[in-house]
This record gives sequence, structure tokens and C-alpha cells, in this order.
Amino acid sequence: MHEPSTLPVMVIDDEPHLRITASQTLELAGYTPYCFESAEQALAALTPNFPGVIVSDIRMPGMDGMALLHELHSRDATLPIILITGHGDISTAVEAMRAGAWDFLEKPFAGDQLLDVVRRGIEKRQLSLENHRLKAELEVQQAALGPRLVGRTAVISRLAAMIQRISQVEADVLLFGETGTGKDLVARAIHERSARRNSPFMAINCGAVPENTIESELFGHEKGAFTGAVERRIGKFEHANGGTVFLDEIESMPMALQVKLLRVLQERSVERLGANETVPLDIRVIAATKVDLKAASEEGSFREDLYYRLNVVTLPLPALRERREDIPLLFQHFAVVAANRSGLEAPTLDSPAIAALLAHDWPGNVRELRNLAERYVLLGAAFDYRLDALLEGVNADTEEPTLPRQVELFEKSLISQSLARYHGRVTDVCRHLGIPRKTFYDKLKKHGLNADDYRHSSEP
Repeated sequence: MHEPSTLPVMVIDDEPHLRITASQTLELAGYTPYCFESAEQALAALTPNFPGVIVSDIRMPGMDGMALLHELHSRDATLPIILITGHGDISTAVEAMRAGAWDFLEKPFAGDQLLDVVRRGIEKRQLSLENHRLKAELEVQQAALGPRLVGRTAVISRLAAMIQRISQVEADVLLFGETGTGKDLVARAIHERSARRNSPFMAINCGAVPENTIESELFGHEKGAFTGAVERRIGKFEHANGGTVFLDEIESMPMALQVKLLRVLQERSVERLGANETVPLDIRVIAATKVDLKAASEEGSFREDLYYRLNVVTLPLPALRERREDIPLLFQHFAVVAANRSGLEAPTLDSPAIAALLAHDWPGNVRELRNLAERYVLLGAAFDYRLDALLEGVNADTEEPTLPRQVELFEKSLISQSLARYHGRVTDVCRHLGIPRKTFYDKLKKHGLNADDYRHSSEP
């Protein structure tokens, strides 16, 4: 959340003494009040994505508070508007709440009442603006070339740079990472950023295709090649000619088929089952594995010559626990995607939710996080589930980070998010976090962060 000193509050009332009193109360609390004697003046001064709240009297000359409410909500339905009603005017207050007012104050009201309702309105406004920002980032990603890695940690930045570099050269690639780390996404990112982007991307899960049909699936067959081959079939490799073949879980490929795959990679041609002629191939092969293929080849469960042929360029994919600072950003990214798909509102993380996410060990990595975000979007609003409740019991068999480590990760995540929100502007970040500049720089050094990294891009 922003500090109060960075946040404006519009006060609209035709009574000078009320404007003066409210202004003094807000200033003492650290807010920046802007006072107007009419709704028309306030509307003329209002800017898009106004980060604060509106406090307005209902009964005013010219445009009254109800008319102002409707006009403001036609511009921005998420803007919190607090209306001031006369003493005992309950029916007007009820009408205002039904019309979409955030809350109301009944004259005469105490200063602490004003501050309480403004504080809650500010929190709501900041959550709404953050959600809008994430949706805008999602739209940028959807319009960008190929899938985009979400994250700001050094390991993700290095991976993104490697993907960009590799995509521009013709080389087979081996992806190595635990289940759920995003090997499919990385493979697609390489393809979509390459000169092959307009040609097929053929994904094959070697562990999901039955062993008795995988050779036909990959290489195709001629009519009559075996019982049941009633017509010619073009295999995945041939179908992907000009494009990319992605072989996921390649460690599951049968040994006999590994020999034929090695020949395809070496000769860049394929021979259909039952055929006497080879078909030349122009493809890039990206293989993915969750096991150490070198160790598997030494144990005899994977061909050593195939391993070395695949190991032209190897990209290790980090586990989610190795980049915990990215977890809140990733969660909100997946929540926005799920919300857009389901037509629901994407929740924005509060401090307890971030703490719950950082405490989890994520054995299922990014896939597990994505599933949680989707479940939270679908169930959280309807059943008032909290993230810590959805995660309850999941950590039972895993070793959680120590309390000091969780505090350290939480602090680094908040600083990173604030740097991103203010595009690396140190003055704004320090004001937001409520810490002196020297303390801020000490924390940057401690966490290995650099404000310059956030100054030219608002994308994760």
C-alpha cells in the first residue's frame, strides 16, 4: 500500500467550515486533501486512475452528491466515493449505498470516523488499481511475440536472455527441470521467437504415448506396414517440417526408439514404417527431461550417444522455491488469467496471503501455483476462502523455510514489487515503504536488487 502522504483525498462540500475541518484532519493524518466547493469543480480536476478517494456532501447547489456519484462511476466503477448525509437521513444513506457509494458519513462526524472510512477506501482503491495494472500487463503479454516468463529474479532474467539468444540460432536444445517448472512454456517461447514461428510447433509427451504406437506417432507409416495400418500416416516429425518438435519427458522414450531418434537427429531425415525412402527434415528439436540424463546414461537407462547429441545447448529451469520472490507476482499473474477466463474479479494479495505463499515449499512448482491461483479465483470470493486455508496441510511433509528466511523473502518481495510499481524511482519507493533512503539502499544491497533494473520496463 502507498503511505498516506502520497495519497490524495478530494473533499467536496459547499460549507467552508466543513472543508476546513476535514482538510486539517486529513493533513494531520498524512493525507493530501484537495477541497472543492462544488461537484463541477471536482470533476474538472479529477484525473484518470486517481489514486485516492472522494468525500462529498450529498446536498449541494448545482450537481448534488448523488448525481456526482453516478457520473464518477460512469468514469471508473472502482473509485471509492464516501457521501456525507444529514443527521437522521437514513433513507438517503441507504439509497447512496445501493447506488454504489463506498460508505457514508452522517453529520456531525468525528475526525476518527472520517479517517477510518478514508483509510478503508484507500486500501480498496490501491487493490483495484493494482488489479488494473496486472490486467494491462496481461494484455501486453498476449500481444507480445510468444509466451513470456513472469518474474524479476536474477535466475529468470538469465533464463529469458538465454531463450532470446538461443531462439535466434539453429541448435537443438535440452531443457532440464523438475515437474511443473514450465518446460513446455520455455519450448514454445523459443519457437515463437525464432524464424520458425510461422511453422508448426509439435509437442509430444514421450511418457504418455503407448510404447507400441510411439514409433508410428513420431515417424509415420505406410499403408499395410502392420496390421491395422489401413492408410498412410504422416508422423509428427514430418508434420512439423519447417518448425519445431518438442519431446517432453524424453527419458521415458523406449531404448529401441532412442536408436531411431538418434539417426533422425544426425541425418535430419525420417523413414516411415514400411517405406523404403527417407523424407528430408528441416526441424529444430527441443527435448525436455526431469531427470539427469547423463546419470541415466551411465546407469544404462538412456543411450549415452543420444544424450550427447541432445546436449548441444542445455537450459536448466529453476524450481519455484529457488525464486521465491517471484511467487506473489506469479500468483497474481495466474489469478488475472483465471479471472479473465471465468469473468470473475481477480483477488489482490494482502500481507497474510503473501506470507502463506512464501511459506509453502511448492513441490509442484509453477504448475502447482497456477492451480492454486485458479482455485482461489473460483472459490475465494464465493466461499471466503483464504490462501492459508487452501494451503493448509500441504506443507505437512515438506520442510518450511525458517521464520528469519520467510521474513527475509517477504521483505525482498515487497521491495521488488514497490520498485516495479514506481519504475525504480527511489524517492517514491522510499516514501511508499516508509523507510529512509540509506536504509533502502542497505536493503537493496542485502537482497541483491538494483533499482536501475526496474526503470525501463513495467513488465514482469
